[in-house]
Amino acid sequence: MLWLGERHQIWLREMDDAGRVRIDKWLWAARFFKTRSLALTAIELGRVRVCGERIKPAREMHIGDRVELRQGDHRIELIVRQLSATRGPAAIARTYYEETAASLQRREQQAQARRYGVEPAMGLHGRPTKRDRRKLAQL
Repeated sequence: MLWLGERHQIWLREMDDAGRVRIDKWLWAARFFKTRSLALTAIELGRVRVCGERIKPAREMHIGDRVELRQGDHRIELIVRQLSATRGPAAIARTYYEETAASLQRREQQAQARRYGVEPAMGLHGRPTKRDRRKLAQL
């Protein structure tokens, strides 16, 4: 590398790292999580997969990577279109990824099912308590 002075050396080093973004930073910049620590937690719990594999938070993203993200009962599949480590407006953040057709269809079906009402089984949380049993007996 050619020595151009300390200021230029730092600038060249930043240019070398420009195409490298950690996945936790990218998820935060793409506005899937409010904080990087929430993104980090989701990755560590296995809720984020890249190309079908479980990953670590320091994994570098590449354009074209397929990301699977679980948030609650939603499962989102994305294809990375642009890399960024800075968080900006939501309109710009939407350009960083493209959601797959299957993922869009699945989310639409889930939204339509929610419009019809809550699934009755969703209210059940395991074994009834003594209080629940007494309420059932009163009926």
